[in-house]
Amino acid sequence: MANELTTNQTGELVLAMEQHAIGDLLQPLIREIHLFDSFVAGTTHLSDPSVLEEIKVGDQLSLLRENNKFDSNAILILTADKKKLGYVPEKDNIIFARLLDAGKMLAAKIKGIEKKGSFTKIAIGIYLVDF
Repeated sequence: MANELTTNQTGELVLAMEQHAIGDLLQPLIREIHLFDSFVAGTTHLSDPSVLEEIKVGDQLSLLRENNKFDSNAILILTADKKKLGYVPEKDNIIFARLLDAGKMLAAKIKGIEKKGSFTKIAIGIYLVDF
């Protein structure tokens, strides 16, 4: 029905706002509330590890819920180009999963990148996007 309220994946909505004129109108009204600092989990298991060479401190990241048989609260972390960077660590994801499931918009920013041999530790801040 044309008048039905539909939901959109949070990351898709953020991306749509950033890529279209509506984002220009809403940008002054958007504020990000810092919720938590964490890191990106799963970077050693990426199918395309070249993404680790493309990121930099300050990059905006999208958070999307993922149907995952290993973690019912899995939250995928994507770059602005929609490349998989990893996950919010399982030990940190339950509250953020609940917020995303309730329709709240969350985003992340890279706060630090540290190479440790073949391992790349990516520190992130997680933010509630508020209007």
